[in-house]
Amino acid sequence: MKHGKKYLEAAKAVDKAVLYDPADAIALVKKTATAKFDETVEVHIRTGCDGRHADQQIRGAVVLPNGTGKKVRVLVFAKGAKADEATAAGADYVGEMELVPKIQNEGWLDFDVVVATPDMMGVVGRLGRILGPKGLMPNPKAGTVTMDVAKAVQEIKAGKIEYRLDKSNIVHVPIGKASFTEEQLAENFKALMDAIVKARPSTVKGAYLKSVTLASTMGPGVKINPVKVM
Repeated sequence: MKHGKKYLEAAKAVDKAVLYDPADAIALVKKTATAKFDETVEVHIRTGCDGRHADQQIRGAVVLPNGTGKKVRVLVFAKGAKADEATAAGADYVGEMELVPKIQNEGWLDFDVVVATPDMMGVVGRLGRILGPKGLMPNPKAGTVTMDVAKAVQEIKAGKIEYRLDKSNIVHVPIGKASFTEEQLAENFKALMDAIVKARPSTVKGAYLKSVTLASTMGPGVKINPVKVM
């Protein structure tokens, strides 16, 4: 992959042979985020898990104390009083059966998170082929299948993010924007890493966190010493 001048210039500030302390890594990522837009800061965690085994899957959610800096659009599948609760809590879209053809036939996907009450999962299940590959399928572990839709919507709006293993056993999670202060990013990073460390499956042998890398959207990756976050 060819990189532009800005990236190459920024990459010079990062020593590839060094495993940085979280605070130093955050400062470096902010310094090397030189794009014209407010870049997202992401954490990439390579784990020692084997996601092919159900007992080594990592999946959950954590509320970042300072949010993600992104406006999150929430779609809620609910009916009756629960639909009213979701609307009152600030959900962007609320509905039931009528949303299925809109998503299936019209390709409507103007939302970032889907929440559903348990009784609506039969309806949502019909959209599995569309929502599943996009990581939008509601899940009890992530708190997105719940009767307390108001709490779910409020937490998501406040900065709740989901983390899960991908096929390469890596977790990719945004922890804020380059415009955040170092303190805000550090607090978000700590909240995420505490949750990941706590979620360690008991069946994982050897190193659980193989590598932890911090990077902005267009900037170089900065490696963090995994020992410093355990």
